[in-house]
Amino acid sequence: MQLAAIEAFVTICDTGSFRAAAQRLHVSQPAVSKRLANAEARLGFALFDRVGRRVILTDAGRQFLPHARRLLAALEDGRRALDELSDRVIGHLALALSHHVAMHRMPPVLRQYVKTFPGVDLDIHFLGSEDACNAVARGHVELAIVTLPDPPIAGLDQQRVWADPMVIAVAEDHPLAQQTEVTVAQLREVPALLPEPDTQTHAIVSRAVGGHDADLTVRQHSNNLDTLKMLAEVGLGWTALPPAMLAGSRLCELRLPGVSLTRSLGTVRHPERHLSAAAAALLSLLAL
Repeated sequence: MQLAAIEAFVTICDTGSFRAAAQRLHVSQPAVSKRLANAEARLGFALFDRVGRRVILTDAGRQFLPHARRLLAALEDGRRALDELSDRVIGHLALALSHHVAMHRMPPVLRQYVKTFPGVDLDIHFLGSEDACNAVARGHVELAIVTLPDPPIAGLDQQRVWADPMVIAVAEDHPLAQQTEVTVAQLREVPALLPEPDTQTHAIVSRAVGGHDADLTVRQHSNNLDTLKMLAEVGLGWTALPPAMLAGSRLCELRLPGVSLTRSLGTVRHPERHLSAAAAALLSLLAL
């Protein structure tokens, strides 16, 4: 069976359609259909049921999928091992970055990386931290640099790079900004601007000032901290941000005695995957 046929099968599973798979593989839709037909002919089983425009895995497809993923992962590991035979750091590095890490932590690191290792084909995916961890687990990216999950995700290796303290902030003209200290009870009376409930940052803030969401009135969710900053600046409520994001803004840090917010930012990788020279070079710049 051709490798391209297996790759087409896995990509259709990941994207949910022949058209999206063709776009990801940079081939025509008929080419994807032909490759899948080749796989089904060689296996002697139909891998998908076609229902209108939908594709649904058959029992045979579900059984074959994990084996196909392992085969592609093994071939990728082999390619990386061969890349390391060269004294130069070259090859492809699929990297996932959360928005905050990409905007506020990685620019100087990536600037040095691109300058030092020009032979690396750097493929950056901008994802939420949770989606980035899933991408590592599924083998879509080799390395993610994100807000680290707590507790850690079973089967993944994570290393802390930065401690990321956060503070509660409101607009400078907000009534709470005029007080020397603010209680948690007072804060709960004001609408909150927070990341989505399934994120690590939301959990950290909620535990510190709310206990659970029922104690908070959340006006707006966004996983983009720059968006939450803007919403807070115009007076729509309070939010939690790293202190550096308050510089030059129209926000004021609230002092809440007894409340401390810190999240961990760092790397996530799959311990069973061969670490490419390109990924190792990036980790070295992060002092890991």
